[in-house]
Amino acid sequence: MTENLDPRAPIRIRHDTRMRLLEVTDVVDITPRMRRISLHGDMTGFASAGHADHIKAFFFPDGVEPHTAPIGERGAEFAPGEKPEMRDYTPRYWDVAKGTLELDFVLHGDGPASSWAAQAEIGQKLVIGGPRGSLVVPAAFDWYLLVGDETALPAIGRRIEELPAGARVVAIIEVADQAEEQRFETQTDLDLIYCHRNGLAAGTTDLLLQAVKRQAFPSGTAYAYIAGESSISKAVRAHLTEERGFNPEYVKAAGYWLLGVADAKEPH
Repeated sequence: MTENLDPRAPIRIRHDTRMRLLEVTDVVDITPRMRRISLHGDMTGFASAGHADHIKAFFFPDGVEPHTAPIGERGAEFAPGEKPEMRDYTPRYWDVAKGTLELDFVLHGDGPASSWAAQAEIGQKLVIGGPRGSLVVPAAFDWYLLVGDETALPAIGRRIEELPAGARVVAIIEVADQAEEQRFETQTDLDLIYCHRNGLAAGTTDLLLQAVKRQAFPSGTAYAYIAGESSISKAVRAHLTEERGFNPEYVKAAGYWLLGVADAKEPH
Protein backbone atom coordinates (compact mmCIF):
# COMPACT_ATOMS: atom_id res chain seq x y z
CA MET A 1 0.00 0.00 0.00
CA THR A 2 1.40 3.40 -1.00
CA GLU A 3 1.48 6.02 1.73
CA ASN A 4 -0.36 9.21 0.79
CA LEU A 5 2.30 11.85 1.37
CA ASP A 6 1.51 15.55 1.14
CA PRO A 7 3.70 16.99 -1.66
CA ARG A 8 3.44 20.42 -0.01
CA ALA A 9 4.59 19.31 3.43
CA PRO A 10 7.77 21.11 4.59
CA ILE A 11 10.81 18.84 4.87
CA ARG A 12 13.23 18.90 7.80
CA ILE A 13 16.91 18.24 7.12
CA ARG A 14 19.53 17.78 9.85
CA HIS A 15 23.12 18.96 9.42
CA ASP A 16 26.31 18.04 11.23
CA THR A 17 26.99 20.75 13.82
CA ARG A 18 30.31 22.51 13.30
CA MET A 19 31.89 25.68 14.64
CA ARG A 20 33.91 28.02 12.43
CA LEU A 21 36.26 30.90 13.13
CA LEU A 22 35.73 33.49 10.40
CA GLU A 23 37.32 36.85 9.63
CA VAL A 24 35.53 40.07 8.69
CA THR A 25 36.40 41.10 5.13
CA ASP A 26 33.84 43.85 4.48
CA VAL A 27 31.29 46.00 6.32
CA VAL A 28 28.51 47.71 4.35
CA ASP A 29 25.42 49.57 5.54
CA ILE A 30 22.65 48.48 3.14
CA THR A 31 20.25 50.84 4.97
CA PRO A 32 20.94 53.25 7.87
CA ARG A 33 19.98 50.55 10.41
CA MET A 34 20.94 47.33 8.57
CA ARG A 35 24.61 46.39 8.33
CA ARG A 36 25.87 43.58 6.10
CA ILE A 37 29.07 41.96 7.32
CA SER A 38 31.09 39.75 4.97
CA LEU A 39 33.16 36.95 6.50
CA HIS A 40 35.80 34.56 5.20
CA GLY A 41 37.15 31.24 6.44
CA ASP A 42 36.79 27.50 6.15
CA MET A 43 33.22 26.89 4.98
CA THR A 44 33.73 23.22 4.10
CA GLY A 45 30.49 21.30 4.65
CA PHE A 46 28.38 24.40 5.25
CA ALA A 47 24.76 23.86 4.20
CA SER A 48 21.64 26.03 4.46
CA ALA A 49 18.75 24.64 2.45
CA GLY A 50 15.93 26.63 4.08
CA HIS A 51 15.34 30.37 3.75
CA ALA A 52 14.80 30.77 7.51
CA ASP A 53 17.79 28.68 8.64
CA HIS A 54 19.93 30.21 11.36
CA ILE A 55 23.50 30.03 12.51
CA LYS A 56 24.62 30.76 16.06
CA ALA A 57 26.95 33.74 16.32
CA PHE A 58 29.15 33.82 19.44
CA PHE A 59 30.08 37.08 21.19
CA PHE A 60 32.83 36.73 23.77
CA PRO A 61 33.45 38.70 26.99
CA ASP A 62 35.88 41.62 26.82
CA GLY A 63 39.45 40.40 26.74
CA VAL A 64 38.61 36.93 25.42
CA GLU A 65 39.85 36.23 21.89
CA PRO A 66 37.17 34.58 19.72
CA HIS A 67 37.81 30.84 19.44
CA THR A 68 35.99 27.60 18.75
CA ALA A 69 35.38 24.92 21.38
CA PRO A 70 34.59 21.20 21.47
CA ILE A 71 30.92 20.36 20.94
CA GLY A 72 29.39 18.10 23.57
CA GLU A 73 25.89 16.84 24.32
CA ARG A 74 24.88 20.29 25.59
CA GLY A 75 26.55 22.26 22.83
CA ALA A 76 29.84 24.13 22.73
CA GLU A 77 31.99 23.53 25.82
CA PHE A 78 33.81 26.77 26.65
CA ALA A 79 36.09 27.22 29.65
CA PRO A 80 34.74 29.06 32.72
CA GLY A 81 34.94 32.80 32.20
CA GLU A 82 35.14 32.44 28.42
CA LYS A 83 31.54 31.50 27.66
CA PRO A 84 30.16 33.82 24.98
CA GLU A 85 26.64 35.09 24.47
CA MET A 86 24.88 33.61 21.45
CA ARG A 87 22.41 35.03 18.95
CA ASP A 88 20.70 33.55 15.87
CA TYR A 89 21.27 34.94 12.38
CA THR A 90 20.06 33.91 8.95
CA PRO A 91 22.81 33.13 6.41
CA ARG A 92 22.09 35.75 3.74
CA TYR A 93 24.64 34.72 1.11
CA TRP A 94 27.49 32.21 1.15
CA ASP A 95 29.91 30.40 -1.13
CA VAL A 96 31.51 27.21 0.21
CA ALA A 97 34.18 27.10 -2.49
CA LYS A 98 35.23 30.71 -1.89
CA GLY A 99 34.87 30.39 1.90
CA THR A 100 32.53 33.35 2.22
CA LEU A 101 29.45 34.14 4.31
CA GLU A 102 27.35 37.31 4.58
CA LEU A 103 25.18 38.18 7.58
CA ASP A 104 22.82 41.13 8.06
CA PHE A 105 22.63 42.81 11.48
CA VAL A 106 19.95 45.22 12.67
CA LEU A 107 21.68 48.14 14.42
CA HIS A 108 19.17 48.68 17.21
CA GLY A 109 21.66 50.05 19.72
CA ASP A 110 21.75 47.40 22.43
CA GLY A 111 22.63 43.75 22.95
CA PRO A 112 25.89 41.90 22.25
CA ALA A 113 25.23 41.24 18.55
CA SER A 114 24.15 44.76 17.62
CA SER A 115 26.99 46.26 19.67
CA TRP A 116 29.53 43.99 17.95
CA ALA A 117 28.18 44.79 14.50
CA ALA A 118 28.23 48.53 15.21
CA GLN A 119 32.00 48.45 15.81
CA ALA A 120 32.95 45.62 13.41
CA GLU A 121 36.05 46.23 11.32
CA ILE A 122 37.92 44.32 8.65
CA GLY A 123 40.20 41.76 10.25
CA GLN A 124 38.07 41.09 13.32
CA LYS A 125 37.00 37.52 14.06
CA LEU A 126 33.56 35.98 14.54
CA VAL A 127 32.78 32.44 15.62
CA ILE A 128 29.66 30.81 14.19
CA GLY A 129 28.04 27.40 14.57
CA GLY A 130 25.54 25.56 12.41
CA PRO A 131 23.01 25.65 10.91
CA ARG A 132 21.94 22.54 12.81
CA GLY A 133 19.08 21.93 10.42
CA SER A 134 16.89 23.27 7.64
CA LEU A 135 13.16 23.50 7.06
CA VAL A 136 12.62 23.31 3.30
CA VAL A 137 9.26 24.50 1.97
CA PRO A 138 8.53 22.94 -1.45
CA ALA A 139 7.88 25.30 -4.36
CA ALA A 140 4.49 23.60 -4.75
CA PHE A 141 2.12 26.30 -3.57
CA ASP A 142 -0.05 28.63 -5.62
CA TRP A 143 1.41 31.63 -3.82
CA TYR A 144 3.48 32.63 -0.79
CA LEU A 145 2.87 35.13 2.01
CA LEU A 146 5.87 36.61 3.86
CA VAL A 147 5.24 38.82 6.89
CA GLY A 148 7.76 40.29 9.34
CA ASP A 149 9.70 43.17 10.80
CA GLU A 150 13.30 44.11 10.05
CA THR A 151 14.67 41.18 12.07
CA ALA A 152 12.97 38.89 9.54
CA LEU A 153 14.25 40.77 6.48
CA PRO A 154 17.23 38.44 5.88
CA ALA A 155 14.95 35.38 5.80
CA ILE A 156 12.25 37.17 3.78
CA GLY A 157 14.83 38.51 1.33
CA ARG A 158 16.31 35.04 0.86
CA ARG A 159 12.88 33.57 0.18
CA ILE A 160 12.01 36.23 -2.37
CA GLU A 161 15.31 35.72 -4.19
CA GLU A 162 15.32 31.91 -4.01
CA LEU A 163 11.76 31.19 -5.17
CA PRO A 164 11.53 30.21 -8.85
CA ALA A 165 10.68 32.65 -11.62
CA GLY A 166 6.98 33.37 -11.84
CA ALA A 167 6.15 32.33 -8.26
CA ARG A 168 3.52 34.65 -6.80
CA VAL A 169 4.65 36.33 -3.59
CA VAL A 170 3.02 38.85 -1.23
CA ALA A 171 5.51 40.33 1.26
CA ILE A 172 4.38 42.67 4.05
CA ILE A 173 7.28 44.11 6.03
CA GLU A 174 7.44 46.56 8.94
CA VAL A 175 10.47 48.85 9.20
CA ALA A 176 11.35 52.05 11.04
CA ASP A 177 10.86 54.39 8.07
CA GLN A 178 11.18 54.66 4.30
CA ALA A 179 14.99 54.70 4.46
CA GLU A 180 14.91 51.12 5.81
CA GLU A 181 13.12 49.68 2.79
CA GLN A 182 15.08 47.07 0.83
CA ARG A 183 14.61 45.95 -2.76
CA PHE A 184 15.40 42.47 -4.06
CA GLU A 185 16.69 40.92 -7.26
CA THR A 186 13.95 38.47 -8.16
CA GLN A 187 12.02 37.00 -11.07
CA THR A 188 9.00 36.23 -8.89
CA ASP A 189 5.67 37.97 -9.28
CA LEU A 190 6.23 40.07 -6.16
CA ASP A 191 3.82 42.39 -4.37
CA LEU A 192 6.11 44.15 -1.87
CA ILE A 193 4.39 46.20 0.84
CA TYR A 194 6.19 48.19 3.54
CA CYS A 195 4.75 49.59 6.77
CA HIS A 196 6.62 52.43 8.53
CA ARG A 197 6.66 52.96 12.30
CA ASN A 198 7.80 56.58 11.83
CA GLY A 199 9.21 57.06 15.33
CA LEU A 200 7.23 54.44 17.20
CA ALA A 201 9.19 51.70 18.94
CA ALA A 202 9.48 48.26 17.35
CA GLY A 203 7.04 45.76 18.81
CA THR A 204 4.60 48.39 20.11
CA THR A 205 2.26 48.66 17.13
CA ASP A 206 -0.16 46.43 15.23
CA LEU A 207 0.91 47.80 11.84
CA LEU A 208 1.69 44.36 10.44
CA LEU A 209 -1.55 42.81 11.61
CA GLN A 210 -3.64 45.66 10.22
CA ALA A 211 -1.78 45.55 6.89
CA VAL A 212 -2.41 41.80 6.61
CA LYS A 213 -6.09 42.32 7.45
CA ARG A 214 -6.42 44.93 4.69
CA GLN A 215 -4.64 42.87 2.05
CA ALA A 216 -6.67 41.15 -0.69
CA PHE A 217 -4.98 37.79 -1.20
CA PRO A 218 -4.59 35.81 -4.43
CA SER A 219 -6.66 32.66 -4.88
CA GLY A 220 -5.30 29.19 -4.31
CA THR A 221 -3.32 27.44 -1.59
CA ALA A 222 -0.64 29.54 0.11
CA TYR A 223 2.28 28.99 2.44
CA ALA A 224 2.72 31.76 5.00
CA TYR A 225 5.93 32.62 6.80
CA ILE A 226 5.63 35.11 9.66
CA ALA A 227 8.53 36.27 11.82
CA GLY A 228 9.50 39.08 14.16
CA GLU A 229 8.23 40.12 17.58
CA SER A 230 6.64 37.03 19.16
CA SER A 231 3.21 38.35 20.13
CA ILE A 232 2.75 40.04 16.75
CA SER A 233 3.72 36.86 14.89
CA LYS A 234 1.16 34.90 16.91
CA ALA A 235 -1.56 37.48 16.23
CA VAL A 236 -0.95 37.37 12.48
CA ARG A 237 -0.98 33.57 12.50
CA ALA A 238 -4.28 33.53 14.40
CA HIS A 239 -5.84 35.93 11.90
CA LEU A 240 -4.72 33.84 8.92
CA THR A 241 -5.86 30.50 10.31
CA GLU A 242 -9.05 31.64 12.06
CA GLU A 243 -10.34 34.36 9.75
CA ARG A 244 -8.68 33.95 6.34
CA GLY A 245 -8.91 30.20 5.84
CA PHE A 246 -5.20 29.34 5.84
CA ASN A 247 -4.32 25.70 6.52
CA PRO A 248 -2.47 25.74 9.89
CA GLU A 249 -0.04 23.16 8.49
CA TYR A 250 1.03 25.73 5.92
CA VAL A 251 1.63 28.62 8.32
CA LYS A 252 4.97 29.05 10.08
CA ALA A 253 5.07 31.75 12.76
CA ALA A 254 8.43 32.40 14.42
CA GLY A 255 9.03 34.61 17.44
CA TYR A 256 12.47 36.11 16.80
CA TRP A 257 12.21 38.38 19.83
CA LEU A 258 9.82 39.42 22.60
CA LEU A 259 9.22 43.03 23.55
CA GLY A 260 10.94 43.84 26.84
CA VAL A 261 12.77 40.51 27.17
CA ALA A 262 16.44 40.13 26.16
CA ASP A 263 17.28 37.13 23.95
CA ALA A 264 13.72 35.77 24.12
CA LYS A 265 12.93 33.67 21.05
CA GLU A 266 11.10 30.61 19.93
CA PRO A 267 12.61 27.87 17.76
CA HIS A 268 12.58 28.85 14.10
